[in-house]
Amino acid sequence: MEEEYKAIVNDNFEFSLNSKDLETIDVISDNKKSNVIFNNKSVGIETLESNFHKKTYTLSINGNRYQVKIENQLDALISKMGLSIGNASVDDEVHAPMPGIILEVNVSQGNEVKKGDFLCVLEAMKMENTLTAPRDGVVKSVNIVKGETVDKGKLLIEFEKND
Repeated sequence: MEEEYKAIVNDNFEFSLNSKDLETIDVISDNKKSNVIFNNKSVGIETLESNFHKKTYTLSINGNRYQVKIENQLDALISKMGLSIGNASVDDEVHAPMPGIILEVNVSQGNEVKKGDFLCVLEAMKMENTLTAPRDGVVKSVNIVKGETVDKGKLLIEFEKND
């Protein structure tokens, strides 16, 4: 079965891609700027912000700013069931969403953070990805240092448990 993805642009336009579509897309990246080639057409894209935890991205294309949210089949099923990720229990850990190099660490053990605060910056495939706090809380441990290479899934930051 092919994996289906839905992209929601500026909360009012949706389109779908499947794994075969993704195989036909070429991406040439240089830091935050990318050149995407699809159907023999090339488009310059600059990534302004990215949040892998929320699967949201702010992109600049031809000087226009776009908010993009990516959903997979599991996200669609959760939405169809009337469940909200926002109402689900939130993790007490932040893991690396992909392999990369830690460029910045913005928190220390004992820091209080609010949901959405910048925790660290992970460079992967020449793109900087800001990882944010999934909830309000106190940082229990920071398991990374600037310049460290991390594998996908590595525990980066842990929060104190909520009672």
